[in-house]
Amino acid sequence: MKPLSRASIAVAALLLTLTYFLPLWEIELIAPQYPEGLGMEIWINQVQGQHPGDLAKINNLNHYIGMKHIKPESIPELRIMPWVMRAVMLFGLAVAISGRKWMLTAWLVIFLVVALAGLVDFYLWGYDYGHNLDLENAIIKVPGMTYQPPLIGSKKLLNFEAVSLPGLGGWAAIGSVLAGALIWFMETRRARKVIPNVD
Repeated sequence: MKPLSRASIAVAALLLTLTYFLPLWEIELIAPQYPEGLGMEIWINQVQGQHPGDLAKINNLNHYIGMKHIKPESIPELRIMPWVMRAVMLFGLAVAISGRKWMLTAWLVIFLVVALAGLVDFYLWGYDYGHNLDLENAIIKVPGMTYQPPLIGSKKLLNFEAVSLPGLGGWAAIGSVLAGALIWFMETRRARKVIPNVD
C-alpha cells in the first residue's frame, strides 16, 4: 500500500480512541412533562443519563410500566467492549505498519462483524427490557403494549417519543470503518490499473 494509505489507516484506527471518551449511542425520550429533556447515553463501559438524575427518572418510569431497572453493573458487555475495541484499534495500527492489503481486508471484516454483533446485542437488550414486563407489579397496564426502544430512529411509546441515534463516539467508529473501506477501494482500484509489461 502507498504511504498515504498506510498513514490514513493509522488515523482511522486511532479515531477509535474517541469511543472511550464519547457516548456510542444515545436514546432520548421526548414528552411534554419533561421540557428539559430526558435521555440515556450508552458508553463503551457504562450507561448513564444525558443529564444528572436522568437514569433514575427512567428507572422510575420503568417501574410504573413493569420494565426492569437499568443497572449498568449487571451488563457484561460494558466490561467486554473496551477490550474488543482496543483489539480492533491495535489490529488497525498493525495494518498501517505492515501495509498489507489482505490485513486491511481482514480488519474491515472483523470491524464489521464487531459492529453487527454490537447492534444485534443492543436490539436483543432492548427487546428483553421492552417485552419481558412485570405486569403483576406494574401500575400502568396497557394490554398488548411493549416498550422496546427503536434500534435507530424514532418510535412512539405511550406519550413519549423515543429517539435512538449514534452518539459522537458511535459516529467516530462509523467514520473509522468508512475511511478504511475507502482506502481499501482506492488500493483495489490502483492495483487493477497496474498492467505488467509483456515482452
